[in-house]
Amino acid sequence: RELVVSQAGQMVSFLGTAATRLIGGGVALFNVLTLLVVTPVVAFYLLRDWPGIMQRLEIWLPRRSAPTLMQLAGETDRILGAWLRGQLLCCLVLGLFYAIALTAIGLELGVMVGLFTGAISLVPYVGSLTGFVAALLLAVGQWGTWGGAGLVLAVFLAGQILEGYVLYPRLLGDRVELHPVWVVFALFAGGVALGFLGVLLAVPMAAALGVLTRFWLRRYLASPLYSDPPPG
Repeated sequence: RELVVSQAGQMVSFLGTAATRLIGGGVALFNVLTLLVVTPVVAFYLLRDWPGIMQRLEIWLPRRSAPTLMQLAGETDRILGAWLRGQLLCCLVLGLFYAIALTAIGLELGVMVGLFTGAISLVPYVGSLTGFVAALLLAVGQWGTWGGAGLVLAVFLAGQILEGYVLYPRLLGDRVELHPVWVVFALFAGGVALGFLGVLLAVPMAAALGVLTRFWLRRYLASPLYSDPPPG
C-alpha cells in the first residue's frame, strides 16, 4: 500500500509537470505561428501605405517646426538605411567567408558556424567574438591540439582584417557618423539596459541620437549665446 501510494504521488506529479510543459510549449508554438502569419501581413500593409502614413504625419506636425522635423527625420532615415544595407551586405560576405574558410581547414559544422557568425555580425564586436569562441571549442573537441586552434585563430584574424580594412570602409564607411568609442559605449549601455535586444538596437539608437545632437550643436553654434562677444 505504501509503495502504491508513493508511486501514485510521483505519477501525479509527473503528469502535472508534463501537462504544464505541454501547455507552455503549445502556447509558445501558437505565438510563433501567429508571429509568422501576422508579421508578413503587417509588413505588406506598412509597405503599401507608408507614403500615405508619412504624409498624414507631416500634416499633423506644427507648421512652424514641420520643415525642421522633416529634415531631421530624413537625415535619420538616410543614416539608418545606409547603415542597415551596408551591415547586411557585410554580414552576408562574412558568413560566406567564414563558412568556406572553416570548411576548408576541415572543421566539422564549419558551414553552420560560419553562417551563424555572419548572421550575428549584425551586432558589432559581438558576432565575431561569439563565432570565434564557438569555432574554437569545436576545434578543441575535434582535434585536441594547438594546431587546430591556431587554424581557427588564423581564419578569424583573416576575417577581422577583411571586415575592418575591406568591407566596412567600402560598404559602411562613416555612414553611422559615430566615433568607434561611442559605438562601444552604446553597446555596453544597451546591453545593461535591455540585454541582447539593447545590444542589437544600440547602434541605430545611438545614430538617431547623434543626428539630434549634431542638429542642436549646429543651432547652438549659430545662436547669439555662442557668437556674442564678451562685454567690455
